[in-house]
Amino acid sequence: MSPRKPNMESSIYLGSDGWWHGRVTMGVKPAGGPDRRHRRAKTETAVTKKVRELEKLRDEGRATKAGRKPTVAEWMDTYLTTIASLKLKPRSLDDYWSKTRNDIIPGVGKHRLDKLAPEHLEVMYAAMLEEGHAPSHVVKVHRILSRALKIAHRRRIISENVATLVDPPSVDETEANPFSREESKAFLAAAAKRPTFMRWAIGVGMGFRQGEALGLRWPYVDLEQGLFHPAWQLQRLTWRHGCKDAHACGARLHRFDPCPPDCAAHKGYRRGCPQPCPKTCRRHASTCPDRKGGGLAFTRPKTKKSQNPVPIPPPFLPYLLEHKAKQDEQRQAAGDLWEECGAVFTRPDGRPLDPRADWEEFKELLEEAGISDRRQHDGSRHTAGTILNELGVDMPTIMEILRHTQISQTRRYVKGRSELSREAMRRMGEAFMPGPNPPSETRTETESTRAARARRRRKIR
Repeated sequence: MSPRKPNMESSIYLGSDGWWHGRVTMGVKPAGGPDRRHRRAKTETAVTKKVRELEKLRDEGRATKAGRKPTVAEWMDTYLTTIASLKLKPRSLDDYWSKTRNDIIPGVGKHRLDKLAPEHLEVMYAAMLEEGHAPSHVVKVHRILSRALKIAHRRRIISENVATLVDPPSVDETEANPFSREESKAFLAAAAKRPTFMRWAIGVGMGFRQGEALGLRWPYVDLEQGLFHPAWQLQRLTWRHGCKDAHACGARLHRFDPCPPDCAAHKGYRRGCPQPCPKTCRRHASTCPDRKGGGLAFTRPKTKKSQNPVPIPPPFLPYLLEHKAKQDEQRQAAGDLWEECGAVFTRPDGRPLDPRADWEEFKELLEEAGISDRRQHDGSRHTAGTILNELGVDMPTIMEILRHTQISQTRRYVKGRSELSREAMRRMGEAFMPGPNPPSETRTETESTRAARARRRRKIR
């Protein structure tokens, strides 16, 4: 009888099925039993190679955990519910969920994590581009999936993050289209006819983001020192279930079958019919009796740099005081109907302005001012950075005003104007080229000059 092999020793043998088999002890399973894994091959050499590779992973601590590996859909649900939710801001988490439901799960959700290959991602990205998604959208999906797989790799659920082996599509930087000085004046002239004039003056003149402007509150406005403290921003968050069984709570709204081709229920939807609900759907929280965490809410900005105080231009102060006085009159007129939130810009009943209504008003002002259509970001931050640059303000100062963390980000926000380029090239031309009518010089050789030259030649000889 052969002696018993020591612990953790692998075994290789020829089976009755004609295949060579290898058994490797990897450790202990979560339940306490031994974790022994199996490899097989046609030849002893091949199975020995597989066994040695598995032993190497075990000895280096890089072997995947025992048990059935989750599918991509199951892991994304775990990642977003218990991992990403502890770190991401609410709006970012909503975006992660949206792209997971609409793109990742329909594309690769049924693949097991350990069977996911780079080719699967490349096919999904190609299909998304074919459907008309922008390359930037595909890159965002790639980053979300890559981060989820990175956590799975760190926890030894998979042996490799296949997303790092895939190159997402190239993204052309969106061309900024800020207001010119004349367009800025025309825009503010149109806004001056509305009670929200100061909201647009702050957006265009100080480069505040939409959420920062709508999230300004009077306790964070220092009128004596002339400073805004943008410590909060206004955002619309997605509602979350407060009940114990989210799936049962939204049962009447679940729709598991796709819409027919001639669907009339979603005819007016710009994005077409919504995707069917997954079998374990936990959405539809807006109808939950105990819903929480949604609607318009004041949240902290993403970075600390965004909370730095910003000086108020002195010409803005009288208008700001006038706006405050008008708001006090509205508060008295509303009486008990006034809902105090401390916001600088409010509706007639004291509630903060709705970002959707704010965006629609921006489009109306563009039309009234005769300005071509553009993004709201172009009309605020890009405009402020570009005009500051035209006024001769240096980049570090613009970076402080816009509260960027890197100056490279500020340079992307500042668009060079043709007026500055023409002035610079005019000065360059004056430095190098002569005037349009240079004085002409004619030299006439005199008799005395010829004689003097002849005498010098005779001396040399």
